[in-house]
Amino acid sequence: MKNLKLMDCTLRDGGFVNNWEFGHGDIVNLFERSVSAGIDFVETGFLDEREKFDLNRTMLPDTDGMNEMFKGLDKGNSKIFGMIDFGTCSLDKICDAKDSFLDGIRVMVKKKTRFEALEFCGELKKKGYIVFAQPVSITGYTDDELIDLMEHINKIHPDGTYIVDTYGLLDRTKILHYFHLIDEHLDADIALGYHAHNNFQLAYSNSMALCEEKTERTLIIDGSAYGIGKSAGNCPLELLTMYANEHFGKAYDTNQILEMIDTGIMKIFEKNPWGYQMQYYLCASNDCHPKYAQYLLKKKTLSVASINDILKGIEPEESLAFNQAHIEKLYMDYQNKEINDVSDIERLTKELAGKKILVLGPGPSMGTEEQKVQAYVAKNAPVVIAINYIPEEFHIDYLFLSNSKRYMQLSTSLSSADAAGHRIIATSNVTPAKGSFDYSVDYAGLVDMSFEIPDNSLPMLLRLLRKAGVKDVSLAGFDGYEARSGVNYRNSGMEYEFVADYAVKLNDYTAGVIRQLSESMNIEFVTRSKYETI
Repeated sequence: MKNLKLMDCTLRDGGFVNNWEFGHGDIVNLFERSVSAGIDFVETGFLDEREKFDLNRTMLPDTDGMNEMFKGLDKGNSKIFGMIDFGTCSLDKICDAKDSFLDGIRVMVKKKTRFEALEFCGELKKKGYIVFAQPVSITGYTDDELIDLMEHINKIHPDGTYIVDTYGLLDRTKILHYFHLIDEHLDADIALGYHAHNNFQLAYSNSMALCEEKTERTLIIDGSAYGIGKSAGNCPLELLTMYANEHFGKAYDTNQILEMIDTGIMKIFEKNPWGYQMQYYLCASNDCHPKYAQYLLKKKTLSVASINDILKGIEPEESLAFNQAHIEKLYMDYQNKEINDVSDIERLTKELAGKKILVLGPGPSMGTEEQKVQAYVAKNAPVVIAINYIPEEFHIDYLFLSNSKRYMQLSTSLSSADAAGHRIIATSNVTPAKGSFDYSVDYAGLVDMSFEIPDNSLPMLLRLLRKAGVKDVSLAGFDGYEARSGVNYRNSGMEYEFVADYAVKLNDYTAGVIRQLSESMNIEFVTRSKYETI
C-alpha cells in the first residue's frame, strides 16, 4: 500500500466556524491531543500579517507568533504546519525553518495568481520548510489547465500538492478522475493530498475511495475533529483514524480525537453548528460559492425552488468567488417578472373607490392592541387587507402577497375552506401553486431600487393603493423594527435574520415613504408605530 498519512486541520479550517477564537487553553489541548493521537501533520492555523497577535486565536501575523503560541510544547512525531493564503503574508514575516516551531507551510494557490503563488512556494523551500502547494477550487480547472499546473509544480518541486475540493463538489467518479490525471503528470516523489468539504456528505467516502487506489505515491488525507470547518465542514478526523487503523495497519489513537471533540469541539458546535445543510447542497449542486445561497436564503423572500433557479443563472466566471452585485442583479431580474397589470389595477380601483382601507401587518401590537383594532373595524367597516399573513382574529377581504416564502408558509391556510372568504392580490414574482391569483400586479412597478431592501412589503402595498386611487388608509400591526431578534413579529417564526442589521434604516425608510405618500393619501395609525415618531 502507498504511504498513507493524515493531516489534522482542526485549528486552521475549524477557525472558519468561530473566527479562530479557540482560546489558548483549548488551542493547547487540541494540539497536544492531536500529537498524542499520532497524527502525521498537525495544522496550527493561518499566517496573515494583517492580523494582530492574539494568544487566543489561531490566526497569527507571523512565525514569531506561532513560536510564542506553542512554545514549550512537544511535537512528538508530528510535523507541524501553518497555512498562508498567498498574498496575505510576506516572506519577511517568515523566519527560517530552523528557528520556527513550524516544520512546514501550506500555501493556498488560487487560479488567477497560481504562478506567483508557486514561486512563493519555492522561496519557502529555500527557508528550509516542508512546503505543500494547495490549488484551491480544483473544479475550476479544465484538464488541460490542470496538466499545465502540474508541470509548473514539478519545476518548483514542493514536497506535496493537493486536490482541494473547496466547495464539496466532487463525487467518487470525479475525485478519481482528478487523482489519475494528477498522478500521471506529477513527479513521483511529490506527495498528493486531498482536502474535502462535506456539502454532499461525500468527504469520507471520497477519502476512502482515494485510499483504495493502487499507487506508491505518498497520499495525505485531511480531516478535522468532528468535521469542524468551513461551510459544511471537513472529513471527520476520527473516522479517518478508525479507517486507517482497520484497513491500513495504522496505530492512530482515535480516543485522543474523541477527547478533542468532547473537551474542545462540542461547545463550539452547540453554539455554531456546521455540517450538511440545504444551503450547502444548493451551492454544491450549482457549482458556486456557499455565500450565494446564504445571501438568497437570508432574504426570506424566495422559495427554495426559486433560489435554485437563480443559482443556475450565475455566470461561470463568477461562480467560485462571491460577487454580491452579481447575485443581487440575478435576484432582482428573477423577481422582475413583468406583466401587464392595467386591467387588474382597474378592477381594484373600482372595487376600492370611496372606501376606507385597513391594512393589517404582523407586528406584536396586533395582539397587545387587538381590542383597539376590533373597535376600529366595528366603527368604520373598512375593507381589510392583510400583508403576507392571515390574522386569525379578523376577517380579511384581501391578502396581499409580495413574498414567495411567505406564500409557501401560508399554503395550508390558503387551501382550507376558510380561505374562500378573501381574494388574493399577488405581485408578479409570486407564482401560484395552482390556477391563478385573483389579481396579479407588476412587482417592478412597486419596488424602490434606490433602497438597500427594495421589496419592503408595506411601501409596495401603499404604492399599489395609490395607483388604485385609494384616499383613506389606516394601518395596524406595523410597529416598526427593533434591532433585537425575535421581537418584531407577533409570530416569532416570521422573523427576518437581517433585521438586526437594518432596523434603523428600515424604520427611517418606511417612515419617509409614508410621509411622501401622505401628500396624496390620508394615512393613519390604529396601533402604535415607530413610523409615527420618526
